[in-house]
Amino acid sequence: MGTLRLALPLYFTLGFPGNSAAPAHNLAFASAKLLHSFLLFHMQKPLLAVLLAVLLAFLSGTATLAQKAATSTATLKPYSAVGKTAQVYTTAQGTDQRLATGAKLTFQAAGQPLETEPTVFVDPAHTFQTMLGIGGALTDAAAETFFKLPKARQQEFLQAYYSPSAGIGYTLGRTSINSTDFSSGSYTYVADNDKELKTFSVRPDEQYRIPFIKQAMAAAGGKLTMYVSPWSPPAWMKDNNSMLQGGKLKPEFRQSWADYYIRFIKAYEQQGIPVWGLSVQNEPMAKQTWESCLFTAEEERDFVKGYLGPTLHKAGMSGKKLIGWDHNRDLLYQRASTLFDDPEASKYFWGLGYHWYETWTGSAMQFENLRRVHETYPTKNLIFTEGCIENFKLEQVSDWRLGERYGNSMINDFNAGTVGWTDWNILLDETGGPNHVGNFCFAPIIGDTKNGKLLYTNSYYYIGHFSKFIRPGAKRIASTASRDVLQTTAFLNPDGKVAVVVMNSTTQEQPFQLWIKGQAAKATSQPHSIMTLVVQ
Repeated sequence: MGTLRLALPLYFTLGFPGNSAAPAHNLAFASAKLLHSFLLFHMQKPLLAVLLAVLLAFLSGTATLAQKAATSTATLKPYSAVGKTAQVYTTAQGTDQRLATGAKLTFQAAGQPLETEPTVFVDPAHTFQTMLGIGGALTDAAAETFFKLPKARQQEFLQAYYSPSAGIGYTLGRTSINSTDFSSGSYTYVADNDKELKTFSVRPDEQYRIPFIKQAMAAAGGKLTMYVSPWSPPAWMKDNNSMLQGGKLKPEFRQSWADYYIRFIKAYEQQGIPVWGLSVQNEPMAKQTWESCLFTAEEERDFVKGYLGPTLHKAGMSGKKLIGWDHNRDLLYQRASTLFDDPEASKYFWGLGYHWYETWTGSAMQFENLRRVHETYPTKNLIFTEGCIENFKLEQVSDWRLGERYGNSMINDFNAGTVGWTDWNILLDETGGPNHVGNFCFAPIIGDTKNGKLLYTNSYYYIGHFSKFIRPGAKRIASTASRDVLQTTAFLNPDGKVAVVVMNSTTQEQPFQLWIKGQAAKATSQPHSIMTLVVQ
């Protein structure tokens, strides 16, 4: 009986007979069932029981592996580049190429690439996350600058950002609840100490920001995926009695503050601006000289599960996408684990937002942290919610480093699983503002209000190499490069076109071949350049 006691745990721990996931007609499982009956009949023969249990495990395990392989194969969508061409668009330093239409490459049959042949490999059969959109923040500063420009420049600006044909086709937008540093001053939407929000009004936004957003929506074809973020509650709701310098939300105002988001969303939607989602708090770990409010991970978790989450549901806004964190990549995993490992909090979160300013510590951008979060919480989404080049200087608007920072971030962010990417201010004036605390920054387009013209930095073109050619609904596909000179990401668009982005941030020209399933097209990456190859 000792052998029988050994056989039974082995047999039932493996647990293969009666596996509900197995197809009834599967030969291996049919064999397993027969062996199961035979085993029960001969249970008084210990050695035979052991042998049959091992054989049963082998047959059933083989069936399970075969089933998984069949499922994996069934999800692959065959793709062939035979007869296709690749249209090249390029932006390159030291040239006049800015999203310039270049050669149309043809694919030829190609065998096994050699190590001596620099290659960008693209495999459209393997797909990953779906693109939500790419865009920028429609701030008070952007709106005020916009209305200081001549009408002709305003229309040029709108076309440049929002037209998918004449511009770079932005589809995503962010705006603020209350003021930010990129406002001409601090403001809220209620009178002091109005806990019940009876005086709530978005009138401060009606002069510039709301009309600006409406014009952007119209230029984008009537639809813009908009989400909203607070920088600070009203001063009287906080323990430091100021919208600036951090401080925390007082416990007695948690429900009032949760109601505040609802009132803002309703007010904007009544103005004709649909709100897709919201973040809990912009940069919740940063005590800033401008509007800011501190939330530890536990405080954000508890505010959402006890107040904001239930309030959204009660207001009929459970469909709004709730974004946690909204700060830098450095602490991303710790925030994710705190918010998502609590089921009562996690159920309210669509995902996490993040910024790129971890570099203020001297660190490089920490893309590995994105990958850890994505692989640990694959059902949650990642969205880049803010990034800009700081310390504005007008004489540096032509610096090539500006765009390369964007290109490096976007390629790595998308390859790490990011579904949407939002730049900070889409427009600033010739001072890098307005900004009421002097935190002047770059924007992809600078509005020279003194001379009534627009200045395009190369950031605009670098972003455009993604936003113009990778459209909402596109799926990221597998892509790699055989040389570290070439950074790449690739997407399969809903219309079947494949967009491959290749960036070269070195001084070295790099010829390469674009290789797709045994077909290759020869191309060249210029020094300090970015190119998009559209395969169709």
